[in-house]
Amino acid sequence: MFKGFFDKVKEAFRKSEITEELYEDLEESLILADVSVGTATELVRRLREAVRQNGAKDVERAYAQLQALIAELLASHAHPLAVPAQRPAVILVVGVNGVGKTTSIAKLAALLKRQGQSVLLAAGDTFRAAAIEQLELWGQRIGVDVVRHQMNADPAAVVFDAIQAARARNTAYVIVDTAGRLHTKKNLMEELKKINRVIARELGHGADETLLVLDATTGQNALIQAREFADAVGLTGLMLTKLDGTAKGGNVLSIAAEIPISIRFLGTGEQADDITPFDPAAFARQMLPAREP
Repeated sequence: MFKGFFDKVKEAFRKSEITEELYEDLEESLILADVSVGTATELVRRLREAVRQNGAKDVERAYAQLQALIAELLASHAHPLAVPAQRPAVILVVGVNGVGKTTSIAKLAALLKRQGQSVLLAAGDTFRAAAIEQLELWGQRIGVDVVRHQMNADPAAVVFDAIQAARARNTAYVIVDTAGRLHTKKNLMEELKKINRVIARELGHGADETLLVLDATTGQNALIQAREFADAVGLTGLMLTKLDGTAKGGNVLSIAAEIPISIRFLGTGEQADDITPFDPAAFARQMLPAREP
C-alpha cells in the first residue's frame, strides 16, 4: 500500500559500505521524500550515533536501524480514538478544501459501524452545497443518517441539532464535517471555535476529538496546516489521506517530530473501507520495506 514512498532513501543504501557519502545521500533523499530539513538532519544524526554505538559495519544493518529509528519517532504518536465517556461523543473533523475530508469522515463512520457503534453525521460545511450533497451520498452508501440544514445556514446550529438527535436516539458518535476554507483565514478558525462553544454548552466539554485531515501529497504544506490548526482550535489527532502508493509520506515524520499530536488513521484509497488505524512499526516497514539482494 505504501510502495514507492522512500525509493530514493533505499537507493542511498545501495552502497557497499557505510560512508560519509551514504549519510549525505540519505539526508538529501529524506528531504526529497518530504521530510523537513530539521527532521532529516536529526534522523541522520541519530543513525550515525546508533551505528557508532552498535558497531554496525554493513549497510543492511544500518538500513534496519533507520527503520527502527523511524518506528521509534512515530511510536509516541500512535494512540487509538478516544472511547466516549458519555453519549454522544462528538468528533470534529477539520481541514482545508481538497484534502479528502468528507470522504475521510465517511470512512471513519463506516469503521465505527463495523465495530458495532452507532453514528450520526453532521453536515457542518454549509458554505458549499456540494459538501452537503457529498456527505449525504456517503451517508446513503454506508447506512448512516445525516443531519443537514440549507446552504449558508449557521454551522453551529447544525451541530446543535445533531447533538439533540443523537441524544434522542442514544447514538454513540456524532461526526461533524466543517468548512475547509484556507487555514490562514481568521473567519474559519473563529467559526470552529463557535462550534466548539456550542458543543461545550450542550455536553459540558468541547469536542471529544478534533481530527485534522491532511493530504499526504502536499509535502511541507501539511506541516504548516497542522501547526495553524493546532494553534487555533487544538487538535487531538490526524487522519492522513491519499496514501495509495503515490504519496511520499515524509511529512508524517516531520509532523511527528515537531507537533505533539497523535496520528489516528491512514486513508489508502477511495472506498469506504480504505482506512486503517495508525501502526508506527508497520508504517516504518512499509516506508522502508526489506531491501532486495
